[in-house]
Amino acid sequence: MTPLIWSLFGFALWTLLLLFMTVGVYRWSHILTGRIAIRHFRADKIEGADWYRRAMRAHANCVENLPVFAVLVFALHTAKIESDVLNWVAVLILPARIIQSAIHVALPETNTTTSLRFAFFLAQAVGFFTLAAPLVKLFVSGV
Repeated sequence: MTPLIWSLFGFALWTLLLLFMTVGVYRWSHILTGRIAIRHFRADKIEGADWYRRAMRAHANCVENLPVFAVLVFALHTAKIESDVLNWVAVLILPARIIQSAIHVALPETNTTTSLRFAFFLAQAVGFFTLAAPLVKLFVSGV
C-alpha cells in the first residue's frame, strides 16, 4: 500500500480509537455501573463532563474530515497520481489530526488551546488542498 493509503487507514483507525477510548469508555462506564440508563445518552443534547463533550466534538470533527481525505486519496489513487511530496503530505496529515484531537480532549478550552487546535487543523487543510492541487490540474487540463 502507498503512504497515501496507509495515512487514510490511520485516519480511519484514529477516528475509531478516539470514539472507543473516550466516548465509549465514558458511556459504558456510566451504564455498567448503573449511574445512568443507556437511553439517557441523547443525540440532540450532549451532557456530561467537559472532557467528554470535547471528546464528542473531536470525534465528530474526525468524522467530518475523514470523507474529504478519503475522496482525495481515492481520486489520486484512481488517477494514478503519485509523488514523494504527496506521500509526505499525507503522512503529515495523520499526526496533525491526532495532535488536534488530543488537544481537544485533554485540555480545557482557552484561547491558547483553541489556537493550537486551529493550527493543527490548518495544517490538515493545507495538506488537503495540496493533495487536491494535482487533481484540479488534471481536471483543468481536460485529461
